[in-house]
Amino acid sequence: MQPYLTGLRGFTLVALGQLVSLVGSGMSQFALTIWAFEKTGLATSLALMGFFYMVPLILISPLAGAWVDRGNRKLMMMLSDLGAAGGTLVVFLLYLSGNLEIWHLYVVGTLNGLTSAFQWPAYSAAISTMVHKRDYARANGLLSLAESASGIGAPILAGILLGLVGLRGILLLDLLTFTAAFTTLMLVHVPQPKPSAAGRESRGSLLGEALYGFRFIFARPSLLGLQTVFLLGNLVANLGSAIMAAMILARTASSETALATVQSAAGVGGGSGWGAALYLGRPPPQGARSAYGLGALELFWQRVAGPGTERVGLGYLCLYICPDCAHPERL
Repeated sequence: MQPYLTGLRGFTLVALGQLVSLVGSGMSQFALTIWAFEKTGLATSLALMGFFYMVPLILISPLAGAWVDRGNRKLMMMLSDLGAAGGTLVVFLLYLSGNLEIWHLYVVGTLNGLTSAFQWPAYSAAISTMVHKRDYARANGLLSLAESASGIGAPILAGILLGLVGLRGILLLDLLTFTAAFTTLMLVHVPQPKPSAAGRESRGSLLGEALYGFRFIFARPSLLGLQTVFLLGNLVANLGSAIMAAMILARTASSETALATVQSAAGVGGGSGWGAALYLGRPPPQGARSAYGLGALELFWQRVAGPGTERVGLGYLCLYICPDCAHPERL
């Protein structure tokens, strides 16, 4: 009798565990965003929360990717989940003791950035070893659909629960949801990849393997061009996202409902794109990509004519459809 689930069924279970965990993490992020803005009243505080998460993620990712290739991917996934849970536990204990400060969130954000640098390469790489090549797009879609679905549900649930159980209760729920991701990983088999010619060529020191990844990309103009497009797209998109929450909260008297509406709209857009990719087994046609232009125009117009919550929500809904539905092309 096979003790572990394998193939697409096993990966579906992993995606479901991630969905539960991401909902918990999303609720914590939503609640902590409101807590930080009410404590400081500064957009800078919210932007710095993202800064201290992204910088270590960017800096360590090349080495983390090489480390994931060397090690046991299932173990890497489990350890990264435990690391993220540890950060939430620290915030929970500091809040219970009445000692939580804004700079604590920067430190925990750094820890979460480091764990994410190992987590997502391991999860993404698991697709190629757990499922058949014909199911790559669907498996990638499942993982990202879980992320988008959590983007819809987490703000709504957090907006409801924040008034009922407060930040303390939401942090506790987040800790409980980590067990879902950890448990599902224990129930599946994640095979180690077979050595490839490129893998044997890159074998050496950890730094050497990380640098080989850059050489591999620069030697392929089409791949370099695709990475450049994603780099520029994410750069422009995150310039607005860094202050979006502060803008909504400042203009709506810290309305949890308004912020939840806008963030859920982005999740609906991402979920729509990935849902289409799952159904088709490939990215949607050109018509879906036009949503990106509509979203960009809507966000531009709300900056010119004056922002309204419903206009910002519509813009983010359209904006997130195209990038999310296009990602299966990377496979």
